[in-house]
Amino acid sequence: MVFQAPAAYVRLTPVCGIAGYAGPKNAAEVVYDQLKRLEYRGYDSAGVAFQTPTGLGLLKRAGRLNALRSLMDEEKPEASTAIAHSRWATHGAPTDRNAHPHYDQSGRIALLHNGIIENYLELKEELIRRGHTFQSETDTEVAAHVLGEEYRDGRILEQAMQAAIKRLRGAFAFVAISTEEPGRLVAARSASPLVAGLGEGENMVASDIPALLPYTRRVVILENDRIVSLTRDEFRVTDFNGHPKEYEETLIDWDVEAAEKGGYEHFMIKEIHEQPDVIHRCLAGRIGDDLRVKIEGAFSDSVWQEIDRVNIIACGTAFHAGLMGKRFFEDLLRLPTDCFYSSEFRYSDPLLSPRSLAIFISQSGETADSLAALRLCQRNRIRTLGIVNVVGSSIARECDRVIYTQAGPEISVASTKAYTAQTIVLMLLALHIARVREMPGVDLNRMAEELRLMGDRAQTVLELDDDISALAKSLIDTKLVFFLGRNADASVGLEGALKLKEIAYIATQECPAGEMKHGPLALIEPGVLAVFGSTDPRVREKVVSNIKEVQARGGTILAITTDDDSSLDGVAEHVLKIPATRSVHLNAILSAIPMQMLAYHMARHLGCEIDQPRNLAKSVTVE
Repeated sequence: MVFQAPAAYVRLTPVCGIAGYAGPKNAAEVVYDQLKRLEYRGYDSAGVAFQTPTGLGLLKRAGRLNALRSLMDEEKPEASTAIAHSRWATHGAPTDRNAHPHYDQSGRIALLHNGIIENYLELKEELIRRGHTFQSETDTEVAAHVLGEEYRDGRILEQAMQAAIKRLRGAFAFVAISTEEPGRLVAARSASPLVAGLGEGENMVASDIPALLPYTRRVVILENDRIVSLTRDEFRVTDFNGHPKEYEETLIDWDVEAAEKGGYEHFMIKEIHEQPDVIHRCLAGRIGDDLRVKIEGAFSDSVWQEIDRVNIIACGTAFHAGLMGKRFFEDLLRLPTDCFYSSEFRYSDPLLSPRSLAIFISQSGETADSLAALRLCQRNRIRTLGIVNVVGSSIARECDRVIYTQAGPEISVASTKAYTAQTIVLMLLALHIARVREMPGVDLNRMAEELRLMGDRAQTVLELDDDISALAKSLIDTKLVFFLGRNADASVGLEGALKLKEIAYIATQECPAGEMKHGPLALIEPGVLAVFGSTDPRVREKVVSNIKEVQARGGTILAITTDDDSSLDGVAEHVLKIPATRSVHLNAILSAIPMQMLAYHMARHLGCEIDQPRNLAKSVTVE
């Protein structure tokens, strides 16, 4: 069965959630709405705290947000100031008691928190000796009690936050309200992301920008080690010592619909279909009329001449994009490149030299393991370059240079358009360096022309969606799926396998096709599906041989190849054809899109919860 994309046509062109609000609207409803817009971060419980004429109200529930919604419908809270949180468990099981916000010992303060307090156990033991009692297993409640102890001797909440922070060790974003300061909330940020929104007669905070968009487009991306104190009419920022600090407003021009499903059944399929536009945005202004690649934010030409090794450091999908970057840099630039998992890099005693470059890839720009690796490089005075999506994020601010992917907000936990944007940026960067270093044998104009066609070719690939949905439905009983390929196709196969694991919960085995016979072939039996990437014409004969090996043992084949290839017709049981480019690297990038669609539709036909898969979060800001 062969599915071929039609001819191309020209296209017209938190881990956890934090919310806080002070203003004229019903604050409890506003912060709940903000949490709804942050569901993509992944969570297992949620809660809201609000000021009342007699004290603080607190409602929280384990499970999805609709459990909290039911409780709010019963209690009907009304307030002008409220905070809310959707939690991904790090300390204690996902229960009602462990959900945020938490009270201090006196019940005067409610606090919520993203991140981890590393010294919470010793603090908890100290507090218990002084008579404190705790209702949860969380480190956050310990922080609330510490804040409560400092809220004394005439201190205002802002000053108490300054004092409490000095006793806490770890990464955090805090938001707190008090019975004694009606209409005010105080927030603090150290390593965990926090943004504020400035409105007319209302101000707010959140862990990510989409939560703010229905209420304001004026956003302040808080820097590290900052405290913000706000009411509906006041907004001030200080450092942890109370010194006033200037802040910069950013006007967000995203459409509200960019953070919503826009008529699609799930965010994931919406974001898959956004990839042609993402590619166009990613390329905009970066390829001139003369086909010269121009990368703003990159290093000067002299630096590119000096660099003799690249280390790409990332996690998950971004790591797989990094593997493609390794191929670009080595194949086009003959520049030795290593790709590291962020979580392994800092503990592996990496070999770092003054002439090396460390590239950090992250959709959110807040990935904790990547930030730790980045700071290790900085201590060793290694040049650092960030490739991130979120403007003003920690990696973007802390790297020496940053290139933004321009992918827009990505809501689904399973990353799709961010991967495509990251690989396109890496290719742009490789072409930019190739021109600086005057690499022989690299046809830069031809590659730039091919890149400019990628958005339209991605749109053509999306025309396979209905065919892939039907194919996926026929394959949902598969219990094991191999992802195999050679060269760049092997790297893309890793990402295809990750997507299927993440959202359809189907076991996968992924490796270069030539390695299959060195062990993994033992897993092939009737009922096993093997997805072969075969977009590189230089090795297609070898891929056909590998296909025959799988078929001889009862496996079923799905091959992804280009529309100028007929070698797999009548060989593989199922063939998907994508537009051919004049670059084996760009062929491979396009092949990721049908793999994304296959994973999505298999998960959909299986009835899986696609946008918030079990056990996963969008942005992992703890180690």
